[in-house]
Amino acid sequence: MSQRAVFLDRDGVLNIEAGYIYRVEDLHLVPGVAQAVRQFNDQGLFCCLVSNQSGPARGYYPQSHVDALHDRLCDLLKHDANARLDALHYCPDLSPMEGGIVPEFTRWTTWRKPNTGMLVAAAWQYDLDIRRSFMVGDKATDVDLAHNAGCTGILVQTGYGDRVLSGDYQHKTRPDYIARDLPDAADWITQQLANQELYSSSKKPSSSS
Repeated sequence: MSQRAVFLDRDGVLNIEAGYIYRVEDLHLVPGVAQAVRQFNDQGLFCCLVSNQSGPARGYYPQSHVDALHDRLCDLLKHDANARLDALHYCPDLSPMEGGIVPEFTRWTTWRKPNTGMLVAAAWQYDLDIRRSFMVGDKATDVDLAHNAGCTGILVQTGYGDRVLSGDYQHKTRPDYIARDLPDAADWITQQLANQELYSSSKKPSSSS
């Protein structure tokens, strides 16, 4: 059977929202995030980062800088709770209309959220069941991505999440769950999995003596 996954946005979900991060050392985890990712690891959920990272397309820094930021992110997760991300997908591309200026990265792509390219690619590569999976983000585009792909969309209130709820940013989006932060999202996901397990067990025919 295909594996369940938790797809995680980066900025505002895993690390503190700080705009475009020009210095690697300025990336810092949101409190409790490492423990939440470890909770996913312990449950056997496949953890996949899916993030729009248009800095290279805008000419702010090279793609190697994004990779260096992700190396630090993974190091911090491991250091704090021996937690891990099983895969990292990100989109460095941006269309000209959205501000892309570097030819190598200036194009329209199905990988840019809320398009589903990153989730589809991960599902294909790692045999993931998107419809039984979860997407956690701090923007309406993250929840829209979840619903476009057919998985459960969770909005965290760290990062830009409070703006989604206030109606200042794409307020028509309706998350399946609104979490304070990733630890709260992890607890909710854990409860959903437990409820589904109980339901599955109750549907099994009892053996006769």
